[in-house]
Amino acid sequence: MRTGAAIYCFNDGAKLARRVASLLPARCVKIRTHHFPDGESLVQVEPRVAREAILIRSLDQPDAKLLPTLLAADALRRAGARRVIAVAPYLPYMRQDKMFAPGQPVSQRVIGDILGRYFDRVLTIEAHLHRIERLSDVIPSRQKSESLSAAFAIQAWIRRVREDCVVVGPDQESRRWIDAIAADSDHEFAVGEKQREGDRNVRVRFDGMRRYERAIIVDDIASSGATLAATARALRGQGIRVIDAIVVHALFAPGALGLIRRAGIRRLLSCDTIAHRTNAISVAPTIAEALRSR
Repeated sequence: MRTGAAIYCFNDGAKLARRVASLLPARCVKIRTHHFPDGESLVQVEPRVAREAILIRSLDQPDAKLLPTLLAADALRRAGARRVIAVAPYLPYMRQDKMFAPGQPVSQRVIGDILGRYFDRVLTIEAHLHRIERLSDVIPSRQKSESLSAAFAIQAWIRRVREDCVVVGPDQESRRWIDAIAADSDHEFAVGEKQREGDRNVRVRFDGMRRYERAIIVDDIASSGATLAATARALRGQGIRVIDAIVVHALFAPGALGLIRRAGIRRLLSCDTIAHRTNAISVAPTIAEALRSR
């Protein structure tokens, strides 16, 4: 991050933006939005802005948020910003990285191209990438765009847990960062085998797990809640009585929280990539460090 930088945010992301700004430190300025009767939005930034403008906004509910975010990027540049950086703690449309059926778009490529056009750099947390490893291969920005890991923030919380417990990932996709979380926490880890037969029909299995009193499930996204619920049921089948869960992105579709509670999860926590009442772990230090390093 260069001198003369400032943080810009919308109302929906102000809390995280202020946390990042306090760590840098930098000014944090809100962007105003007016909605016209026909559904159009008009964004308004300061008449004169910092030379380096860092726009922080999580892009959950992307169809409502993405266009005003692009308009804000244009407004910041016209108001004097030489570099405009996007920090989108949750970045949408990353799953669709190929045509899964005839007639479908490659949504990842569309969104990546748009963001690369309007922003000099894009940072996110735990992008939902499958066949492509690096965010820089998705977003052709002037500076290297990155998907930052939430592992260190989660690890710091888990390190404070004193009793015997196991850190659990629901499937093999989670193994890479479950290893990172458990490596320096003095806790063992386990990864399940997941079978998905639909958005809400999930089965998870654990074989040969040592008996523990407590488990902490860690996953990147909770939407329907089906994976967390299935993982909790599998752990109870292994004799584990106390089960907590941590998710990075708290999307939580209607009914998800009830499903998770009924499965026996005692405490549900999330990172603050998406504002939600379960937020308990902040990724602000991770974002601030990435902004300082380049």
